[in-house]
Amino acid sequence: MDSNRQQKVSKLFQEELAEAFRKWAVKEFPGNLISVTEVKVTPDLSVSKIYVSIFPSTQKDEIFKEIKVNTPLFRGILSKSASKQMRITPELIFILDNSLDEMDKIDKALRGEGNNPIL
Repeated sequence: MDSNRQQKVSKLFQEELAEAFRKWAVKEFPGNLISVTEVKVTPDLSVSKIYVSIFPSTQKDEIFKEIKVNTPLFRGILSKSASKQMRITPELIFILDNSLDEMDKIDKALRGEGNNPIL
């Protein structure tokens, strides 16, 4: 159960990172959509796990690698926006969210497309 403080910080980080990714993707990877699906913050607010979804998934691995390389850039963006509310900006851990890919696989299987061994 997250505290109110954790929920507020998570929401703030999700909004700020979504905007940062939008601007960054336009310059670095035009035609790709990077969205922040969820942010989880530890109770002591020292670590944030950011779940990122990338569409289309053709360059997913390359884009995610670049996100990890640019972690200090995104942490700096968060420190500027959250400087009034927080003393220290948490460490950022990016996690690739594959839920959209899994939903697409299930949808294709239900329609009878793909390599479904049961059908």
